[in-house]
Amino acid sequence: MPQDIDTHQLTALADTAWRWAELFLPRLAAAIIILVVGFAAARWVQRAVRRMLGDIHQLDPTLRPLLAAAARYAALIVALVAALSQLGISTASLLAVLGAAGLAIGLALQGTLSNIAAGMVLLWLRPFHLGDYIEVGGQGGTVEELGLFGCRLRTYDGLFLFLPNSAIWNAALKNHSRNASRLVSIGVGLPAAADLDRARTTLLGIAGRLPNILPAPEPQVFVETVAGGVLTLTLMLWTAAQYAGTVERRVVEEAKRALDALGDEMKPVQITRSVPADPDPSRFIERPAPAD
Repeated sequence: MPQDIDTHQLTALADTAWRWAELFLPRLAAAIIILVVGFAAARWVQRAVRRMLGDIHQLDPTLRPLLAAAARYAALIVALVAALSQLGISTASLLAVLGAAGLAIGLALQGTLSNIAAGMVLLWLRPFHLGDYIEVGGQGGTVEELGLFGCRLRTYDGLFLFLPNSAIWNAALKNHSRNASRLVSIGVGLPAAADLDRARTTLLGIAGRLPNILPAPEPQVFVETVAGGVLTLTLMLWTAAQYAGTVERRVVEEAKRALDALGDEMKPVQITRSVPADPDPSRFIERPAPAD
């Protein structure tokens, strides 16, 4: 008798499992297919949006990768909702679960969410664009992409650099590409007995004949220091931002050649490239024209 009861129970359990499998397994298979197709479709949507936005020349290139990523995540969410609905989970219950999960995930991933918020603010304020060379937090590189979570840079020596958006937003940022012109400052150390006027004329002549040097503001040469038997002159000139490095190197070379040719008493002790130690804001304040 107990064996008959166990047999009936096992038979009933097997029938229940079979009916459950008949009802659930097709739904599970359909949900898996929806997810697979959804992931593939999300990648296709991302590429399609990126191509479509690439044809819109009025759109800032910085926005294209972010909008393409947003379209991909939207497609993934639609696929996930469709897969869960296929399993019999109602939309109302799903939204409630997603809301609670979103709150828990938001509390656990505050740093990640701050990166998204920082990315949105960076896109709104636009302190840099694609192709700009920036320095932030002691790091520097050319901006290749601004995403939802971070910014991808290429350093001057060709390395890959990834910075979280929050790290960029919370630090002082220096954009080398934003302004059209750059100040080039060269420090020239001469023997204290050197002819000041002759040295000034020589340095200004170099600034006048080299290419890519802007005529305004005019190049200037002034005495920086006289100490330890060394007369230090500073040559300041302006050039287009993209030529700053080239101009610095050419001026140093030309100053060396020109001063050496003037004799031993004019040979430079040292020539350095640097930002003036004393920026002196009055140099950059526009002055009214002198009265007649």
